Amino acid sequence: MKLLGALILVLSLSAACGLQCYACAFSDPHSCTNVLTCPGGMDRCFSTTISGTITKGCQFTSLCVSPMSCCEGNLCNSAIPTGPSIMFLLVSSAIITIFL
Repeated sequence: MKLLGALILVLSLSAACGLQCYACAFSDPHSCTNVLTCPGGMDRCFSTTISGTITKGCQFTSLCVSPMSCCEGNLCNSAIPTGPSIMFLLVSSAIITIFL
């Protein structure tokens, strides 16, 4: 039960600090590791690939149009699972292990 309380606290604090996205301009897809805290109002992370180079950053929902790929949540514009997706994977693995 203490673990669940700690998990809720961590997720609440990360949500209160604003959206974070990976940010880079015209770089190699594997070298985009800069983390940017989005300015107020920008509520999506985006990623777009043009001629083999990638651009990532923060975006307004209303400006998310093709070929730009937008997502919601901290660091969601990465190919590497992070944040809530890793927690979901760990929790689901633990539940399966306990009950099977």
